Amino acid sequence: MLSIGTKAPDFTLSTATAEGPKQINLSAEVGKKNILLLFVPMAFTGVCTTELCEISKGIGSYENLDCAVYAISGDNPFAQQAWAQKEGITVTLLSDYEHAVAKAYGIAYESFLPQIGLGMGGVPKRSAFLIDRSGVIQYAESSDDPKQLPNFEAIQAKLSELK
Repeated sequence: MLSIGTKAPDFTLSTATAEGPKQINLSAEVGKKNILLLFVPMAFTGVCTTELCEISKGIGSYENLDCAVYAISGDNPFAQQAWAQKEGITVTLLSDYEHAVAKAYGIAYESFLPQIGLGMGGVPKRSAFLIDRSGVIQYAESSDDPKQLPNFEAIQAKLSELK
């Protein structure tokens, strides 16, 4: 996993919007606001849905701390859009379909849930990276346990310092 003080690797990922697919480039967003990247294993799963619905409900607290929030999974953008519409998720969802970003950030499972027969490689671990306006990681957390949510209190405390 990338550590605090590391320059965040750049990426360009797709998101689905009402107007059609759109590309989001991290380096184009750096400098505008602090950025919180939330990696989640899979759309339409219980813990991922709970996490992103809670973040969506409290998105104002991140906006008030001058922070843009993006959630990244390996699902395709159209599945993500259906998930967001079904669950009321308002966080921008980014598709890392090839798992390149999860690998660049060092948080990809070698084999996700092999005990139940899935064993999919490249799926992102539940992780959070807070990137400051200069593109440097100021907070980093990742868990091998897909049910363990990031420490959002610690993230908001760090955001208060960066504001």
